[in-house]
Amino acid sequence: MLALCDCDLVRIQAKDDGSLTVFNPSREDVRRFFCDAWRKQSAGELLSPLEAIALKWIVVHPEYHALLDEPERALAEDFGVECGSTNPFLHLSMHLALDEQLSIDQPPGIRAVFAQLASRTGSEHDAAHEAMECLGEIVWRAQRGSLPANTEAINAAYLECLKKRQKA
Repeated sequence: MLALCDCDLVRIQAKDDGSLTVFNPSREDVRRFFCDAWRKQSAGELLSPLEAIALKWIVVHPEYHALLDEPERALAEDFGVECGSTNPFLHLSMHLALDEQLSIDQPPGIRAVFAQLASRTGSEHDAAHEAMECLGEIVWRAQRGSLPANTEAINAAYLECLKKRQKA
């Protein structure tokens, strides 16, 4: 689950005994993750599978490279809405969230709709940005209570947003 701030990325994993573990990195943990993936790539070090996916998106965002080269600045910099700038860590996290959705086709049908969106836009990257606009809108609407609080309604609204962009 990805919240629309750069401070909460939550993954719930089932253990062998059936209990759940919650992975909830801090804002600094998320920023270090992206900086470390970039550093490892630059140093020719081995990447974890998640770092490799992150790197795929870091590479196509050269506007973030200088910041990722300076972890201390990356940890300290504020990207509040009032600043008017894009939060690179939220942006990259949304790319990861979308990759996860596509890998498991969740919500059901997103993979097919995304493929059509990529065909229309001409690239996976442009389609990802279109899809991330929908993801951000749906999370924002859900947080403000303008969508019913059930998964089916949220998924339907998300897919409908993607389909509208596919036809635009």
